[in-house]
Amino acid sequence: MKIIKNPPKNEWNAIFSRPVQNFVEIEQKVAPILAEVRQNGDFALQKFSLQFDKVKLENLKVSESEIVNAEKQLSDELKTAIQVAKQNITHFHSLQKENFTPTETMSGVLCWRKSVAIQKVGIYIPSGTAPLFSTVLMLGIPAQIAGCQEVVMCSPPDKNGNIHPAILYAAQLVGVHQIFKIGGSQAIAAMAYGTETVPKVYKIFGPGNQYVTTAKQLVSKEGMAIDMP
Repeated sequence: MKIIKNPPKNEWNAIFSRPVQNFVEIEQKVAPILAEVRQNGDFALQKFSLQFDKVKLENLKVSESEIVNAEKQLSDELKTAIQVAKQNITHFHSLQKENFTPTETMSGVLCWRKSVAIQKVGIYIPSGTAPLFSTVLMLGIPAQIAGCQEVVMCSPPDKNGNIHPAILYAAQLVGVHQIFKIGGSQAIAAMAYGTETVPKVYKIFGPGNQYVTTAKQLVSKEGMAIDMP
């Protein structure tokens, strides 16, 4: 932590500004990763996991036993907190459900507005300095309420090849069972193009660093729907 005491006002903007890398430089790094995952599938994902996450993965998909064991690793206090958050988020998003009522605009012509769930969605969950299990709830619950038939989740593993147990617990709590140990722009590529193991989805949601954001922007140019940059 860097502590700055009583800096002059003309330095405030520089101190508060977030470090931002050049988008063109990031795009030049991300584009080849997307292309390699598209061409080589799981092999490329395993290669990038070793290169970026420093872990050699035999299995990209989280097993049911890993999900079950995750619950055992959490305190009752944390599990209760996650359950309360789930109830609150569920209550909020349940209010978005609509009962459409057809209206006859003229004799024999009925019009109405109806929301239809996206069949297959992908959600990206960062896991850097802190496991963002809250993001699992905020993305997984609306998908569950909307009635999305398939939810694919990607999150980077730690050096031991594991996803934080709180993320896995939150995922199973909201009905997400297709979970993959993939992070970074390669995770976005996996969900956008599909691999031997990871299903291709129709829309990708979730926050991430500048590499993840750039990957989302690049695949959106190819027709993949994303939430927002």
